[in-house]
Amino acid sequence: MAEWSLSQLLSSLHEDIQQRLAVVRKSFNHPGTKGDASENVWISLLETYLPKRYQAAKAHVVDSLGNFSQQIDVVIFDRQYSPFIFTYENETIVPAESVYAVLEAKQTADASLVAYAQEKVASVRRLHRTSLPIPYAKGTYPAKPLIPILGGLLTFESEWNPALGLSLDKALIADLEDGRLDIGCIAAHGHFFF
Repeated sequence: MAEWSLSQLLSSLHEDIQQRLAVVRKSFNHPGTKGDASENVWISLLETYLPKRYQAAKAHVVDSLGNFSQQIDVVIFDRQYSPFIFTYENETIVPAESVYAVLEAKQTADASLVAYAQEKVASVRRLHRTSLPIPYAKGTYPAKPLIPILGGLLTFESEWNPALGLSLDKALIADLEDGRLDIGCIAAHGHFFF
């Protein structure tokens, strides 16, 4: 009987994601279809492995003043304590207060995609967020501090060689404010934290 190997399990998961993204690239010629399928690979992965109190979905984010973000490929939000505002025909709108991370998912990373992802992340981080005191039987808990929203990038490949080198770093430092990309995965090459 073969021994269990955590590293082999995780390596197999990585190979599966990489293969699924490769199939999307080879199988779909229409850019919109290819984009939707790529997003679905990442959303499926996150929905499988995130704790059930969180949800991953393509969504718009709205604040309490009625301002909306751009459409975000992958939003990770609190599904347990802050339900979505509206969902219809696979279009989801979530409150800004429930968002933990926003991720742009595309096939290939390059400088223009990083700038585009930074713009999308900024459209969420600039929204107004609130936190209110929480009443309970013996009084009131103070309002919780707002959590930072992580911004990220998910791709299959990279135009750069090396994929995770100085060219990526140069693109990432172009916006270290509201559009900052904190995390990312280039499935064929690895991941980054910034």
